[in-house]
Amino acid sequence: MSEGLCVRNLGRQEYEPLWRAMQSFTNTRDDEQQDEIWFTEHPPVFTLGVNADRSHLLAPGNIPVVQIDRGGQVTYHGPGQLMIYPLISLKRASLGVRDLVTALEQSVVDMLDGYGVSAAARSDAPGVYVDGSKIASVGLRIRRGCSFHGMALNVDVNREHFARINPCGVQDLSVTDLKEQCRIETLEAARAALLPHLLRHLHMTERELTESDQLNG
Repeated sequence: MSEGLCVRNLGRQEYEPLWRAMQSFTNTRDDEQQDEIWFTEHPPVFTLGVNADRSHLLAPGNIPVVQIDRGGQVTYHGPGQLMIYPLISLKRASLGVRDLVTALEQSVVDMLDGYGVSAAARSDAPGVYVDGSKIASVGLRIRRGCSFHGMALNVDVNREHFARINPCGVQDLSVTDLKEQCRIETLEAARAALLPHLLRHLHMTERELTESDQLNG
């Protein structure tokens, strides 16, 4: 079985086609398929989890709303937000679902700690928070023992768009970003700072690592 890992740096991608690509990857992979992590950014979009309450969608305006197949409530994705999609065989990686959520959250906590910023996860609301403001959101789907969807990390975001929803179903939840907290302003810098922590928490630091800017190849 493959023990390699491919990291794909995909730039800005429309949300729905990339979501369908994640589904296809997960539905067709076999035990030999290499695990992958996709880094990307989306144009503005609101996504609703399987059982999301649409009352949390306050004033979407001209921003598209997409009903998807992860858990959780409504979230916003857009420019200045780094999306991290781990496409991982959990059994092969010896990870439970809670392990994967913790790995995603703790990678952000550890990255921020390196810049002198204290952050923490919350047991009652997945994600990472700095002084009560949310800096990263987590939402996963597990199918055929493999993960897709993942984590959204705010780097330099338009906060007005978050005001159009109750983020993750929480009224009056404030958001923050890396630019405010530690002066990281680009997705490239955020990805470079986060990846070593993420690989360590996924126990993948010793795997053969390849990188690509293409979905296939």
